[in-house]
Amino acid sequence: MATVNKLTVNGQEVEFTNERNLLEVIRKAGIEIPTFCYHSELSIYGACRLCLVAVEGKGIMAACSTAPAPGMVILTETREIRAMRKISVELLLANHDTECPTCVRSNDCTLQRIARQLGVEKIRYKRREVNAPIDNSSPSLQRDPNKCVLCGDCVRVCSEIQGIGAIDFANRGSNAKVAPAFDSALGAVECVNCGQCAAVCPTGAIIPRQDRNRVWEMLYDKSKTVVVQIAPAVRVGLGEYFGAEPGQNVAGKLVTALKLMGFKHVYDTSFSADMTIFEEATEFIDRFSNGGKLPLFTSCCPAWVKYAEIYFPELLPNLSSCRSPQAMFGSIAKTVLPEQLGCRREDMYVVSIMPCTAKKFEAQLPKYAVDGVPEVDAVITTTEVGRMIQSLGINLNDLEPSAFDMPMGFATGAGVIFGTSGGVMEAALRFAAEKLQGKPLENVDFKMVRGMDKLKDATLNIAGREIRIAVVHGLAATKKLINAMRSGEVKYDFVEVMACPGGCISGGGQPNGVTDEIRRKRQQGLYAADKTHQVQKSQENYLVERCYEEHIGGHPGSHEAHTLLHTVYQNRSQLFDAKIPVMRGTAAKRLPITVTICAKQQNCPGQLLLGMICQYVKDNQLADRVDVDAAFSSRPESDGTICVTVGDQVVERTKFTNAANTLEQLENQAAFDAVKKSINSGVAEL
Repeated sequence: MATVNKLTVNGQEVEFTNERNLLEVIRKAGIEIPTFCYHSELSIYGACRLCLVAVEGKGIMAACSTAPAPGMVILTETREIRAMRKISVELLLANHDTECPTCVRSNDCTLQRIARQLGVEKIRYKRREVNAPIDNSSPSLQRDPNKCVLCGDCVRVCSEIQGIGAIDFANRGSNAKVAPAFDSALGAVECVNCGQCAAVCPTGAIIPRQDRNRVWEMLYDKSKTVVVQIAPAVRVGLGEYFGAEPGQNVAGKLVTALKLMGFKHVYDTSFSADMTIFEEATEFIDRFSNGGKLPLFTSCCPAWVKYAEIYFPELLPNLSSCRSPQAMFGSIAKTVLPEQLGCRREDMYVVSIMPCTAKKFEAQLPKYAVDGVPEVDAVITTTEVGRMIQSLGINLNDLEPSAFDMPMGFATGAGVIFGTSGGVMEAALRFAAEKLQGKPLENVDFKMVRGMDKLKDATLNIAGREIRIAVVHGLAATKKLINAMRSGEVKYDFVEVMACPGGCISGGGQPNGVTDEIRRKRQQGLYAADKTHQVQKSQENYLVERCYEEHIGGHPGSHEAHTLLHTVYQNRSQLFDAKIPVMRGTAAKRLPITVTICAKQQNCPGQLLLGMICQYVKDNQLADRVDVDAAFSSRPESDGTICVTVGDQVVERTKFTNAANTLEQLENQAAFDAVKKSINSGVAEL
């Protein structure tokens, strides 16, 4: 049991036990000290200097980076502290794009709130010219450096929670900024589009890409039949935007609001989540029963899928080939609904309302388009639809609920719990256990996969066979799990991965300011919805069964199902942060060749391979027909792995044990033979 100690805050005695710092103790006492850079789930940074307190005998100190000690006497407010806080905020505002009325985060901005809290009514310092270009390169996120307050929250969440580090601090002093490696565009680096940077950003420096206006234009176009799908987690997050308690299920009211906006039909993504279970659980049963590739990883989270494509391409055969529920819905909607609704396919416009910014990236992938037209035309986030509702003067809380439209509005409880970590696994187990046992499942609850632990695992005995399962959320935790599996420490048959902490309930498009307590309430809201549904097992969704009978080959795994509901993955390990030209051809059409060089390793083996490729090009009189680049990546390549791309082809990755390998040894490597073959093939195609 933790030892209880006491200190004094503003004359009041306060108990503390295992709080990390004075800030946590003070907030525990009900006193809210302003701060930008402090986040309870991230490391302590101490950059903003707003959480200053006076500690008797020690002077003014930062509360976030000062450990509590018994007997401390603390003042959170003095004339001197208030003046220092105001100066800090004024300096931030002088260096900030203050076009607040047009900012997406207006009225939800920490800088605005703290300025009002401290009574900052004018800025006494000369404004700095702020005109850095806005980064719109990402399909999921928009980055505005002119609104950055250098709090570092985005840097730390990307590094500590997701283990990626797609953005970091650059430069020093007044030139300091947050940017991707080598000052690249966000869309050109290894960002997985999860949006957790936007979720923790206290201003409008990083926000979900805004697609509301595209949707409005389609709603105003009377020649279009605009339909919309609502993801499970949206229903327990949107209410907070209108002042409701976290976890309150507002699905019915949202349906009413969308009909008032002009959407012709409103459907539930939980329908296609049920369809996902038909396919994914069938895929698992087949692999498990017939010696297929295991473990099977879930594929519902596009941020996790992109992470695997970049960092673990060797695991792509382990990913379920099933599309995400959003992508399944788009495919089925564009195939089935035009005839049912009496419109042409080209006149149907499918909108998704998602808690997730990575869904924006997913929807624009060419593989999810037919004749160049996306199957999901636009993706808007929970907060975006909240702004759309507000713009019409609608108070969501005052609306009467309406039902989803059929047939793609009928879902089971299993489809609804997709929105939380563990939900996909539980829904799949409800299906798989019943199919493997050959009899109805008596208890549909698999509570061992629920909760907020980063990793949950269990071994189940089903039909006399052991099934080892794991559920993980957060990509840093996922990497740790994968490494443990690689080393043989653990072994699983079925693994669910979600990129965002707690799953979709705290996706990058949900209302900001999420804590574990809010996540738990949202999670509870989904489990409560599960219990109120007529049926709780995906296999009992009779409208999904009917859809199979009429349009998808009659059963899961059919040829039609693989065409409409499955996908393939791309090896993205060739993403580079920067390139340096090594050779440049002169022909009108030239073949691009890229070789990675490790910036952190002396005598990098990639340099040897690069030299060999250049020599081969010269010896074979190809120099005028190719462009050769050396590429740099911030991803660690400690195992000596390098990557070569020839045109659009990624040559199989290979390893060199050390930089002392001779050219003769390298020439005997199969990888170099593959490079030569790829070059010759690529030049021939030109």
